[in-house]
Amino acid sequence: LCSAPSEHDTLLMCVLLCLCALISAVRCVLPVQTQPEQVHVSYPGVKNSMLVTWSTADEAESVVEYGLWGGKLFSHTAKGNTSVFIDGGPENRTMYIHRVTLTDLIPAAAYVYHCGSGAGWSDIFYFTSLNESVSFSPRFALFGDMGNENPQSLSRLQKETQMGMYDVILHIGETADNGRIGDEFMRQIESIAAYTPYMTCPGNHEWAYNFSHYRSRFSMPGHTENLWYSWNIGPAHIISFSTEVYFYLDYGLDLLFRQYEWLQADLQEANRPENRAQRPWIITMGHRPMYCSNDDGDDCTQFQSYVRLGRNDTQPVAPGLEDLFYQYGVDLELWAHEHTYERLWPVYDYKVFNGSSEEPYVNPRAPVHIITGSAGCREKHDGFIPEPRDWSAFRSTDYGYTRMRLINNTHLYLQQVSDDQYGKVIDQMMLVKEKHGAHAWR
Repeated sequence: LCSAPSEHDTLLMCVLLCLCALISAVRCVLPVQTQPEQVHVSYPGVKNSMLVTWSTADEAESVVEYGLWGGKLFSHTAKGNTSVFIDGGPENRTMYIHRVTLTDLIPAAAYVYHCGSGAGWSDIFYFTSLNESVSFSPRFALFGDMGNENPQSLSRLQKETQMGMYDVILHIGETADNGRIGDEFMRQIESIAAYTPYMTCPGNHEWAYNFSHYRSRFSMPGHTENLWYSWNIGPAHIISFSTEVYFYLDYGLDLLFRQYEWLQADLQEANRPENRAQRPWIITMGHRPMYCSNDDGDDCTQFQSYVRLGRNDTQPVAPGLEDLFYQYGVDLELWAHEHTYERLWPVYDYKVFNGSSEEPYVNPRAPVHIITGSAGCREKHDGFIPEPRDWSAFRSTDYGYTRMRLINNTHLYLQQVSDDQYGKVIDQMMLVKEKHGAHAWR
């Protein structure tokens, strides 16, 4: 006869059962390392194309299945490439960045897509391909300095993007740092960036490991690792560049000069008569402004701003950007960094050049600057000096973002939305340019 189990045997059996249950539970909750996440789309600068980017924690194929909205689901397949990114932080973890370019798209057509591979697929998303016509009137959302902590404007932007209010998102620097925080931010913006082209420029929070997270996570046109590039949409030529080359000199002074030479060549090309006739608006976006009336001592509060006037403490002396942009007739300069909103009068060399006292933005005689860095982040608001500068037209510390519409060759419309005031438009401006180029300043 078998004896009854002892108290010791019973206890041991219970421990073994609990251990097996724990192992089984752990196996159930392990993340799928090949599951796509952080999905976003961007314009690659090639006609009739869209670039899809995403990340996985383990190696997998890079495939996008897509089709026209209302047509057969996933009727087309495109394959791309995978790059390995090793985080320079203490974890030294490996990420796999996937990029697939969709080509031969029908202009201005809606497409449904998902991305991944047989090892895991993303949710289903949709986007509208670029309208290639120079008479297209694109709609933009503009903001900078939106983080994964306190992203005050995010929910409103999510809703408006998915309602189809915007053709492009311009994120003007500061994309929620690096590492795990960067992962969380990229997951948060997927609800915007997977639906609408998300175009970026680097900001100061991306500085770690020589901006390696920014260079690796995003996919902008050109071959400069997203640091500077240009592209065309409707009647505009848009230039994105890095203001950070003026501040992080440890990463190499050559970046500053390479960017300046590239900007000069790009502006020359954009100002060729046949190019400026087709796309008369030239718009720049960079993170740190040349001007601001904040009280924090940042570069833009100084008359000798590095971005505006350059640096004379380098060898050779580093040129600033105000004269360059003025010389080539840049119409509108978009900035962020200050956690506020500020609209400037047309300004050059600290002097106001309004079109007229009655209509300052009709045929102005200098570029117009907009600072829109109040989307919401962990650093909260910045303050203003009590008395605005002569060139400051309107300013607000409300959380919010900017809408822009390129109406046609002569009219551009801007609105500032206050998230604090439940989506109220607190500022608006119609910029009218009957002439474009440096001769417009005369």
